[in-house]
Amino acid sequence: MTAPSPSIAHVRSSLELGAVAWRRSSHSTAANNCVETAGLPSGQVAVRDSKDVTGPALLFPEGAWGSFVQALATGTLAAR
Repeated sequence: MTAPSPSIAHVRSSLELGAVAWRRSSHSTAANNCVETAGLPSGQVAVRDSKDVTGPALLFPEGAWGSFVQALATGTLAAR
């Protein structure tokens, strides 16, 4: 297992991010078993659990979240 990238940060509560627009996939269910994302003014993407909207959020560098989602969609995400 590798150590997390130092460029990925987090906040203890997504409320610390202020009034950002959180989005979830149109494929999510009413059970809220998904994640929500928000673009931040810094260019980072915040990701949180939809079941815990005041809980922690991971902050990914600009482009990293999109690359991750694209790798999932295309099946090119390599297991380590």
